[in-house]
Amino acid sequence: MEVIGIRTASLGDTTYIIGLGDHAIVVDPQRDIGRFLDILDERGLTLTHVLETHMHNDYISGGRDLARRTGADLVLPAASGAGFAFVAAFHGESLDGPGSCIIEPVHTPGHTPAHTSYLIRPADGLPGAGAVFTGGSLLVGAAGRSDLLGDAYARQLAVLQFGSLQRLATFPDDTGVYPTHGEGSFCTASGAGRTTSTIGIEKAENPLFTFTDAEAFADDQLSGLVPYPTYYQHMGGINRNGPTAFVGGTIRNLDPVEVAAHLTSGGAVLDGRSRDEFAAGHIPGSIGIEIGDSFAPWAGWLLDFDAPIVLVLGADQDADAAVVELGRIGLEDVIGVLRGVAAWGDEGRDLNHYKNASSADLSLALAADAGLQVLDVRDPLEWAAGHVEGSIHRYLPDLASGLPEELSTTEPVWVICRTGNRASIAAGILESFGLDLVVVAKGGVPDLEAGGP
Repeated sequence: MEVIGIRTASLGDTTYIIGLGDHAIVVDPQRDIGRFLDILDERGLTLTHVLETHMHNDYISGGRDLARRTGADLVLPAASGAGFAFVAAFHGESLDGPGSCIIEPVHTPGHTPAHTSYLIRPADGLPGAGAVFTGGSLLVGAAGRSDLLGDAYARQLAVLQFGSLQRLATFPDDTGVYPTHGEGSFCTASGAGRTTSTIGIEKAENPLFTFTDAEAFADDQLSGLVPYPTYYQHMGGINRNGPTAFVGGTIRNLDPVEVAAHLTSGGAVLDGRSRDEFAAGHIPGSIGIEIGDSFAPWAGWLLDFDAPIVLVLGADQDADAAVVELGRIGLEDVIGVLRGVAAWGDEGRDLNHYKNASSADLSLALAADAGLQVLDVRDPLEWAAGHVEGSIHRYLPDLASGLPEELSTTEPVWVICRTGNRASIAAGILESFGLDLVVVAKGGVPDLEAGGP
């Protein structure tokens, strides 16, 4: 058995292709299935099963489309509530896998009520260790969060998560652990580390296995949660109703007249250029989210879910790849791309700009004037762990609802986060309030605390 992990860094998730001789199983595929089909073709593998651990909250599934394209069986938790045909995975009932392997669904509620992990092992009497694909149940050093269905269900699901981890702990220590969620995913209840593990390693190193009481476990799981992106509210319903196939294609180039008309009609402008380029000049009303590992989640959090989108990208940035990133979370109405803002400015249209700085610049400024206004846009847990003395806190997604009362709009505002990424994203929101911004785009609070740059 060969396990191939295909990681989507922007979402902190991994899809798995399990090669078994000339056949394969895929676990938790994302919507852009072309990359999985390519691997199957390159290795000459025939797909027999597509396994889904749960109705995902953080992306649109490609499982239904992948099964249709290949003729594979689509296997979902029996109580998933999906409104289309699938093979129901019942706890305790084994499925015949390709070759001489057995697929054993294991009910592991907690992340969602119907959540199901899959133990793939050799048939009885054959040698070899098995592997369990745990989705959003047991993660590496953590577990999937239980609050995504709302506060009313969060505690009971956390209690169930405790039982699920105890159930998985009964597997042999050399059983491989392959979770879908990992570092970078808002679906984790605490910091997940490396991508894969074993049952033995998790029992020895995962702090969640030190709990012997379900209520204490639930207290811990619910105490360290950060807010999660608003686009999550749309994912479960789309996945249960039956996601449409992802349609990519070459995105067309736009001119300034078309972009201006788009803005007038209430469309969104998403600028994916570097934070320095955005600061130097950008279209008023646009949101700057530098293309990188957090591009799609922040777009899904800050833009209206159904809003048509114009991209602003640099000449060498891949517009089609950006469309794929957005399409994974259901932002599909991308009408075109404007290459840079030079043409916009050449037509005499206004460009907004602000100052970028480093954490070293802020350190020097604070030494000269301890009364500087510093706005910290990190999440609540980061703020509680330590912040610049006298600074003001407002988490980035909450800025759209207004400024902190204690922030003066007549004095310059230094904006800071941990690395400069979120501070730069916040600038596009903050400038609508008419603020004089200085954005710490290089470094952040940890650098100030350590005395570095």
